[in-house]
Amino acid sequence: MEKKMLKGLFGLCVVLFPFAMKRSALKEVLIIFLGKGVISTLMDVFYVRTKRIAYPVRPLPHIYKTNILYDFLFFPLLSVFWIRQCYKDRLPMVLLKSLTWSVPMSIGQWYLERTTNLFHWKKWTIFHTFGCVTFTLLAIRGLIELVKQAEHKAPDEEMGS
Repeated sequence: MEKKMLKGLFGLCVVLFPFAMKRSALKEVLIIFLGKGVISTLMDVFYVRTKRIAYPVRPLPHIYKTNILYDFLFFPLLSVFWIRQCYKDRLPMVLLKSLTWSVPMSIGQWYLERTTNLFHWKKWTIFHTFGCVTFTLLAIRGLIELVKQAEHKAPDEEMGS
C-alpha cells in the first residue's frame, strides 16, 4: 500500500510541476523550489540521524535515509503554491495563511504516521511537525521577500500577479 501511495504522490507532483513553473517569475519559483528542498532535506537528515523520525518505506532506500520525494519534490511544490497565495501580503496575513498549510499538513502526517508504514515518529509529535512546517514556510517566504526587496521588480513580473 505504501509504495502505491508514494507512486501516487510522485504522479501528483508530476502533474503539479508544470503549473508551479510560471515563466514570468521563474527565477523566484526556482529559488523557492530549490531553497525549500535544501531546508527540508537538511532538517529531515538531522531528525533522522537523531532518531526522531524514521522512514521504513521510502524511495531509493539504499541511498537516502529520508523520504526524498517529500523533501525534494512534494514540499517544495506546495511551497511554490503557498508563496503565490501570500506573495503580496504583510506579515500578519502571511502568518495567518501559513496556518492554512501547516495545520492540514500536520494533521495529515499525524494520520499517516498512525495508519501507514511511510514514517514513524519516535521522539516526535504533531506539534513538532507543525513547528517545522511553519518554520520552513516562513523561512522561504522571508527569503523571497529579501529577493523582492533587492530587485524592486515591476508588478507585471511578480509571482502573485
